[in-house]
Amino acid sequence: MLAFFATSFKSVLFEYSYQSLLLILIVSAPPIILASIVGIMVAIFQAATQIQEQTFAFAVKLVVIFGTLMISGGWLSNMILRFAGQIFQNFYKWK
Repeated sequence: MLAFFATSFKSVLFEYSYQSLLLILIVSAPPIILASIVGIMVAIFQAATQIQEQTFAFAVKLVVIFGTLMISGGWLSNMILRFAGQIFQNFYKWK
């Protein structure tokens, strides 16, 4: 019985670890992808116009990341809250 409990606990722990890493990947993907795309576009623009201002690229990426989080924040926070609720609902099964 004790070996089954340890195996069951490990499998639940690994499953929630996998789900949490996948959730982190999904939540962080929109800002990272858009910041990368905008960074490449700004770099091409700066190379074409020979503007070598460091803060320009940073400011544009900062605005894009902020806008992305404002637009998709409800969806992302809903995913995080559902996952946290799922963990807390099943917490009593782990003892």
